Amino acid sequence: MSDEGAEPDRGRIRIAATVGGLAVALGAFGAHGLKDHVTAERLATWETASRYHLIHAVVLLVLALSPRATSPLPFRLFLAGTIVFATSLYALVLLDQPLLGAITPIGGALLIAGWVSLGVCRSRPPAAETRP
Repeated sequence: MSDEGAEPDRGRIRIAATVGGLAVALGAFGAHGLKDHVTAERLATWETASRYHLIHAVVLLVLALSPRATSPLPFRLFLAGTIVFATSLYALVLLDQPLLGAITPIGGALLIAGWVSLGVCRSRPPAAETRP
């Protein structure tokens, strides 16, 4: 079975584009709007959040553009992980509540699970290819 005629998922493309646009906007806000208002340590935290946010927005876009039908699990895990990881760090900086940092590892675990599930889901041949 060929994937050549398969269409990318437009809904996922919109989600990935939104996540990417937010990553750029929040990264710029951190670089230009926060530098005189937070400590260097908090600014580094913001930069970590925006870096992971943008990297995983690109991953979401690549998955959305992929014509090969796969499990939706990697996309969902990457999306949830990006939201939890980056948002908890953004909130930590803006609200100056270190306790919010306790949520961040949950997002990190979701991102790791996304990478693992991507490897598992993409390493399997499509169902049509598994038959002799």
